[in-house]
Amino acid sequence: MFGIPITNSLVTAWVVMALLIVAAYFIGRSTKMTPGKVQSAFELLFEFVLDYMEQTLGTRALAERFFPLIATIFLFIFTANMLDYFPLIGSLGFTRGAEFVPLFRPVNTDLNVTLALAIIVFLTIEISGILALGVLKYGSKFVNFKTGAMGLVVGLLEIIGNLARLVSFSFRLFGNIFAGEVLIAVISSFLPYLLPVPLMLFETFVGLLQAAIFALLTLVFIKLAIMEPHGEEAHAAH
Repeated sequence: MFGIPITNSLVTAWVVMALLIVAAYFIGRSTKMTPGKVQSAFELLFEFVLDYMEQTLGTRALAERFFPLIATIFLFIFTANMLDYFPLIGSLGFTRGAEFVPLFRPVNTDLNVTLALAIIVFLTIEISGILALGVLKYGSKFVNFKTGAMGLVVGLLEIIGNLARLVSFSFRLFGNIFAGEVLIAVISSFLPYLLPVPLMLFETFVGLLQAAIFALLTLVFIKLAIMEPHGEEAHAAH
């Protein structure tokens, strides 16, 4: 389409986004001033997450600023992981010669998707640090001539560590979800009526866990990015 390749995992990602948008619309329009049980449960969950983010980031304002990003990351990854077990995923498609091409493919088994998520998170972390501290102060975390050669070495390691987040974010999510899909496919071919169901339940838990880990790591790295450099913290404490 317009020279842009449209993959089956991208089509599934669009389905995930559509589901989340529709769910947000109907949940949003059904809110009431006097909440029912379901609305109260959602409000308690949101309040719990916001309180946790406030404890991590230090202020309520920062928690409310980053809450939409953290919540969206979790909901997108979790919904995509749960959609993997929908009957049409991987089974509905068309034949191209002797090859069967599925119309829908699990989202997070495509490294392009997980890498795109990692890039979004990486840019958010770095830009948040720059906006919170300023270019020079944030840059002093990586290049600080006042601390001598050791400071330069530590700064170089910090740069490598920041860039490594792209790899760790994308490959951790991709590897866990792809391995689970392959494992279920292999087990299903040997024991199609016995073992796949409990294994799918376990993979559902793994999908929830991976979504939570991705969101929590994003939150922690944002906290590290907006923190004062070590030298500035020690000087302020003194």
